[in-house]
Formats: sequence, C-alpha cells, structure tokens
Amino acid sequence: MSQSLLQKHYDEKVVPALMEKFGYKNPHQVPAVKKIVINSGFSATADKNHVQYVNDEIAKISGQRPVTTKAKLSISNFKLREGQPIGCKVTLRGVAMYNFLMRLINISLPCIRDFRGVPARLDGQGNYTLGLNDHTIFPEVSAEGTNETIGMDVCINTSALSDDEGRELLKLLGMPFRKTSAEVAEAEAAEAAEAAEAATKLGGGGGEEVQGVEVSGREPARHGAHKGHQLPGREGHHLIVHRLHVLGHC
Repeated sequence: MSQSLLQKHYDEKVVPALMEKFGYKNPHQVPAVKKIVINSGFSATADKNHVQYVNDEIAKISGQRPVTTKAKLSISNFKLREGQPIGCKVTLRGVAMYNFLMRLINISLPCIRDFRGVPARLDGQGNYTLGLNDHTIFPEVSAEGTNETIGMDVCINTSALSDDEGRELLKLLGMPFRKTSAEVAEAEAAEAAEAAEAATKLGGGGGEEVQGVEVSGREPARHGAHKGHQLPGREGHHLIVHRLHVLGHC
C-alpha cells in the first residue's frame, strides 16, 4: 500500500522535530496520530430519507461506509426509543486517515468564510476534537446538489501523553491553530524589534566614505575654498563682474 504524503512528511520532518524539542531518545516515543473518528448526529424524529442522506454524505467525505449509531436508552421526554438511529460514525486509520487529515488541513478548513484558525484547546490527554457545522467545505461534496448542510465532530486521537505534545504534533502536521493574545503580542514585539534594528543599521553610524568622498549631512566644500571662507554664489559673481566693468578691468 502506498504511503500518504502527509505520512511521509511525518516520518521525515515531524519525528526529528519532536525528538529535538521534547528530548525523545527513541523514535518510538514520538507521539503519532492513531485514528480519526468522524461523528454526525441527527434528531431522533428524523425520517429514513434524512438518515440515508447523512450516511451517504459522510461516506463521500471519509471514503468509508459509516456505521449507524443507535440509542442505548429510551427517554420519553426526547421521544427517544432504545435502538433508534441517532447518528452515524466512521473510524479512519492508516493511509485513509492521513489522506483525510491532509484534505481537512489544506483544502477544507481554508474554505471556511473568515477563517482565522481553529481553537488550540485539547482534551487533557493529547487528543483533539474539531466541530464543523457545514460539510460542504469538503471537496467531495458539491454544494449545488446538497439538500441541507449537516454538522459533524472530527476527533483526532493521538498517542501523546500531554496536551503540549499533542498540540505540537498537530501543529507540525499543518493544523492551523488560532494564535492566542500572548502569541500575537509576542509576534508584534518581535516585528517591532526587527524594524528598529533595520532602521538603526540604515540611519546610524555617521558619515560613510564612498570612493574617497565622505558622505554626511553637511554640504561638501567647493574646490578652492578655504576654511572659514566661502566662494561666492551666483549673485555674488554678477556683483564682482559689474565692479570690474566699472573699474575698467573688463
């Protein structure tokens, strides 16, 4: 079975980066994505056509036939009976998992209007759940022939032991996490420091000598002028010529 591009990126780039950052001594200690579960629920009063529609759409997105989830208890207040269909789910592993994650990160999420990143909060055990309310962001689904939009939860299960490890793993895989206010302030401060340093290099240091000529803010002295004595300008030159005419020297 061929290897996914994202899986190749994980082996060649992500594993060495995580080993360097967290000090893993063995590559098998590096956390990885174990499985992705896509879950979509619907009302207990939904008809068979809607149930079939949701199953078909999830199958298009995931590339696998989903399993229908059924109610385990009867709750009269919600008009729910035991064994009644209430949703569907599909579990992805291996190449199918990496291919779906690559499409989600690089194609689907950027299609969201006014997209500014996804929340960076994990569940405390290195796993991440992303809620989507419009399934038409996936390229496998055409928005023109869609009867209605459906929502879903994408649960990314990793082998990370902490949220920091899981977050760094997903970040290196390309997950566009939303920047916190502290990260934004830090980035702005770094940009301001770089701009100040560049301005200092361009404007500091006094005069600069170029081909034997000193470049500074002063106007260069004219040829033949002595210290403390300036050569006449245009008006002074005409005045000298007039005086020479008067004296008969011209």
